[in-house]
Amino acid sequence: MKKFINSTDTLLDESLRGFARAHADIIQFNAQPHFVRRITATAPGKVALISGGGSGHEPLHTGFVGRGMLDAACPGQIFTSPTPDQMLAAAQTVENGGGVLFIVKNYAGDVMNFEIASEILDCPHETVLINDDVSLPRTHSTGRRGVAGTLIVEKIVGAAAENSADLATCKALGERVNLATASMGVALSSCTVPALGKPTFTIGDNEMEMGVGIHGERGRETMALASATEIVEHLAQAIDEELKPQKGQPALLHINGFGATPLMELHLVYDLAASFFEKHGINICRSLVGNYTTSLDMAGCSVTLTLLDDELIHLWDAPVHTAALRWGC
Repeated sequence: MKKFINSTDTLLDESLRGFARAHADIIQFNAQPHFVRRITATAPGKVALISGGGSGHEPLHTGFVGRGMLDAACPGQIFTSPTPDQMLAAAQTVENGGGVLFIVKNYAGDVMNFEIASEILDCPHETVLINDDVSLPRTHSTGRRGVAGTLIVEKIVGAAAENSADLATCKALGERVNLATASMGVALSSCTVPALGKPTFTIGDNEMEMGVGIHGERGRETMALASATEIVEHLAQAIDEELKPQKGQPALLHINGFGATPLMELHLVYDLAASFFEKHGINICRSLVGNYTTSLDMAGCSVTLTLLDDELIHLWDAPVHTAALRWGC
């Protein structure tokens, strides 16, 4: 294992301090307990959006704290849920009369700890659960995982909250976007968790893991490595069958890298996926390509499609200013 680290024990603290210094105009890092919040206070009466999860997925979630998205994010250790005291401290710091909306990826630890925090929190609050990963059946024992679609929910609901939408409206909007979003990923390599010091799984030179999550776990199936066209068609077909979009349906296409896939390849994947969906009558009217919901140094990517309408397009286009996503400001 070759990584730029001093110690696995201090990696997260040192990384978060560096992140805060690099983006001191946008965010502030609270060290005990860990959370990142906007440098400016939440406007009076505005719904405070809070998300979080294990580290190793950067820029999710800390990179999306700022105007038009999150008010705070709680980073846990690598691939480990943040603790309830982090969520409570973040909520108590940024809530300013509008209540709190937790945006939670559907992983057992995240769900449990956010629920504990919710039970203790003494202000109006709601939760949106993200489960956009169609590589798992809806009947899976713990439900479908929340993956790259989380960013889409955070951006659209963040815009609504910035425009003074109330807590009930923000919750309903988040659930609506989640239902309109489907994702599926594929990995060409594993990732290396620093504390483990070796890849989390082995994979042959001529193999790929289809249907991976974002925690270095194996996919739903090990398959023979195929051409980019065949890989994208496999991913896109599963998404198309899940969402069943109508002809002419406007949509956002998001190609997300897992950390070690070059933009050259991600844009190739975008071209293939856009062509697939357009042949099926879908109007790809918005796009996002890059490493946004990563799995440390995993080589691979995911395809996410979100079905849009005029309201969702307006909210997606609304100004945003975070470390990792910014336009219109």
